[in-house]
Amino acid sequence: MAERRARPIFLKPGHNAGDLVESSQWKILVEKRGLVEVEAHLPEHLLNPRNQLFGGFTGTYVDMISIFTCRTLFDDKKAFKWSATVNMRIDYFAPVLGPTFKLRGELINDGRTTCLVATHFLDLSGNKLVYAITTLRKSG
Repeated sequence: MAERRARPIFLKPGHNAGDLVESSQWKILVEKRGLVEVEAHLPEHLLNPRNQLFGGFTGTYVDMISIFTCRTLFDDKKAFKWSATVNMRIDYFAPVLGPTFKLRGELINDGRTTCLVATHFLDLSGNKLVYAITTLRKSG
């Protein structure tokens, strides 16, 4: 089976957060209403001295997946104008190691003006590494 070609998941190159985590190279595994799963890689510039994802950059991955998950709620992607992160909580269970890992965004609640998204960082064996909950204000 041929490997799926990577395509931008949320932003084309040229956006600071997306470029930092090199999101244009992520592979989309699942994309449906309220659920996204991608295979991401760990760029060298995001490593700590132990060759793990530096914890301070974890929120960037969480934000990208949360926004993309919220975006799946809109049938017309052009109707999704923006979202703003209102709150984010991150729990660390194990180090995120490269070269690749999975990110999964799941909608927990879709309110009138906000949505609540859970983000899971998983190794390729399915072990949970990081769990985050994000509240986003949405505009459509």
